[in-house]
Amino acid sequence: MLVTVLLPAIMEQDQEIVGHVKQQLSKLFEASLRTTVPDELDVEPLVVPCTGKFGDYQCNNAMSLYSRIKGKTTQFRGPPAIGQAIMKNLPPTKMIESCSVAGPGFVNVVLSTKWIAKSIQKMLIEGIETWAPRLRVKRAVVDFSSPNIAKEMHVGHLRSTIIGDTLARMLEYSNVEVLRRNHVGDWGTQFGMLIEFLFEEFPNWEGIGEQAIGDLQAFYKASKTRFDADPAFKERAQQAVVRLQGGEAKYHRAWAKICEISRREFDQVYQRLGVHLEEKGESFYNPYIPGVIEGLSKQGMVEESEGARVIFIEGKNIPLIVVKSDGGYNYASTDLAALWYRLNEEKAEWIIYVTDVGQQQHFEMFFSAAKHAGWLPSDGKAYPQATHVGFGLVLGDDGKRFRTRSTEVVRLVDLLDEAKNRSKAALIERGKGAEWSDKELEQTAEAVGYGAVKYADLKNNRLTNYTFNFDQMLNDKGNTAVYLLYAHARICSIIRKSGKDIEELKKTATVVLDHPDERVLGLHLLQFAETVEEACNNLLPNVLCEYLYNLSENFTKFYSNCQVVGSAEETSRLLLCEATAVVMRKCFYLLGIVPVYKI
Repeated sequence: MLVTVLLPAIMEQDQEIVGHVKQQLSKLFEASLRTTVPDELDVEPLVVPCTGKFGDYQCNNAMSLYSRIKGKTTQFRGPPAIGQAIMKNLPPTKMIESCSVAGPGFVNVVLSTKWIAKSIQKMLIEGIETWAPRLRVKRAVVDFSSPNIAKEMHVGHLRSTIIGDTLARMLEYSNVEVLRRNHVGDWGTQFGMLIEFLFEEFPNWEGIGEQAIGDLQAFYKASKTRFDADPAFKERAQQAVVRLQGGEAKYHRAWAKICEISRREFDQVYQRLGVHLEEKGESFYNPYIPGVIEGLSKQGMVEESEGARVIFIEGKNIPLIVVKSDGGYNYASTDLAALWYRLNEEKAEWIIYVTDVGQQQHFEMFFSAAKHAGWLPSDGKAYPQATHVGFGLVLGDDGKRFRTRSTEVVRLVDLLDEAKNRSKAALIERGKGAEWSDKELEQTAEAVGYGAVKYADLKNNRLTNYTFNFDQMLNDKGNTAVYLLYAHARICSIIRKSGKDIEELKKTATVVLDHPDERVLGLHLLQFAETVEEACNNLLPNVLCEYLYNLSENFTKFYSNCQVVGSAEETSRLLLCEATAVVMRKCFYLLGIVPVYKI
């Protein structure tokens, strides 16, 4: 049985509830629940978007509430009666058109179409920033990219860089101060090998400068070959590490030069991707390690085991080694020092680590140690929190780890350049080489090429492996960046061809959603903020990608069935076009993709 109730509109002078649609509805249902079951103070409203035809949203508290109060009261004779009471006790509001109760007490809500239209109009006037969600966290660290100095960045680093940048952008949009950290591997045994090789091959290396090192990857391979083949060199390299860590000036200068060359190579990738990071590598945290380990030792957490100093973790077969048997430090020592610094010096409430899923056990162990030390709350719900954002492998068409034919890992710069060049070739094939300036062609090829690589990664659930395929990612049909960028450009073209001043229309025209496809599009636009919030809370960029693709599909349906230019509803529909373009652009920005305005 379905009972529908029309709700009275709230008086104009009543204060509006702030927040996205789901939050506003949750506050209304919270007020209703307090009236319906005043003794059950800890009941949270369960509000979700509707998937059926009965409404836009649904409150699903009745069943679980009935199981709690059954036997305590005779007021309600089953979940449907609770649903009816929840519906009747809703405060008056402008945002709800009608409510109905279905099945075991589900309260279905139909939003006011006028309210949806007004909310969109308000955003167009005040800006998309007014739709930004408000998270409970004020400051977060996102630790991502983090390549090793003197080694090539590979596709694993590409995933970490793209996913980490998007998470940082979404959190920043949600009014969180984000410390974007590049935890580069710039300290450790490999530097002894590199420095000793530099000194022996080029005694006058400071005089000849960077020419001594040349191609850093070739230099690294040559030094590694020597290290593996020559025991005497290996011993000298190990001594060089000790001298570097002891602060000897000559060794420190050589280390700094190698880091500088490597950084420039990384920057070529970051510039192409439009990614900004602040480097705080392993060497930065090195001075904090002894104090951190001493503090953990005083708490009785660090024990001797086979010459090493370790922390035993409950439920794990192997201990967390914090000082190796030779007295050196390792990843765990650095990571513990970095976490301590981020909590105590940087005062971060949420520390997010973006690495491949293969490192999951390491993070589980060191988070357990931090909880045992009292740095993090043991329940994992309160703040501060530390979270490992794992991701799967990038595969080639053969289903194996993505490599070039020579089994070498693909250089990221070459990969990105190929995406851009393929994008440019496709544009020239479509005649854009003759129509556009060289600058326009170059900028569009970059936006589409780099955007295609990013979106192909982000649209998948990050935990899964994905197949890297240029033809698929640069396809202009289906769920690809190319399709979405072109869809945005088409919307911009519709507005341009109308000849109307869209900024003037925002002030003078009114959004009306009389056609069913207008309303579907309007409601989807309004769900942008709660989608961003969900993507942030679960650290899943694919949630935002799915929203963006569905937005484009909803717009296509609207445009197919509702004439824009030359119709009686032209001004309203142009505003709906503009609202769609504004939300698409914000989605692109959050995904690190540069929009294109013409195709």
